[in-house]
Amino acid sequence: MSKAPGNAGVRPRYITPDGERALRDELQYLWKVKRPEVTQAVREAAALGDRSENAEYIYGKKQLREIDRRVRFLSKRLDELTVVDRLPDDRNKVFFGAWVTVEDEEGAEQTYRLVGADEFDLTKGYLSINSPLARALIGKRLDDEVNVRTPEGWRTLFVAGIRYQTPADDK
Repeated sequence: MSKAPGNAGVRPRYITPDGERALRDELQYLWKVKRPEVTQAVREAAALGDRSENAEYIYGKKQLREIDRRVRFLSKRLDELTVVDRLPDDRNKVFFGAWVTVEDEEGAEQTYRLVGADEFDLTKGYLSINSPLARALIGKRLDDEVNVRTPEGWRTLFVAGIRYQTPADDK
């Protein structure tokens, strides 16, 4: 089920193929590796006797609840997401998945990739599509001016570059 970005006004639940893969890998790890390990540790701790004062047992049960909570969240979230696995028709405009280079008034440049809320990571340059900067960039073209409110006040940025990766590049 793949769709291109569209519905303006609605907060999109888009994700890149790479982002979806990471969430599925986490779900698989938690369900097939981590949960069985913790379940075994709880079983062994329970065999030691009095559970009310058994720190390993109490901690293990807490870990299981956290794992189960995350598994439920990931399962539900993956069902809600739309994987954007094709490029937009007009690659001269900023849309979901674009790598956008912005330049400030002093000439300093920063490059971001517009990604889903579940995969943003500023250390990698991944900017959530729901962030104020990303929302301001959507639909802009090369050399367009963007005004965005930051904690320090309003900033003016210029679109200095737009590029897209093919879904095969995401792997």
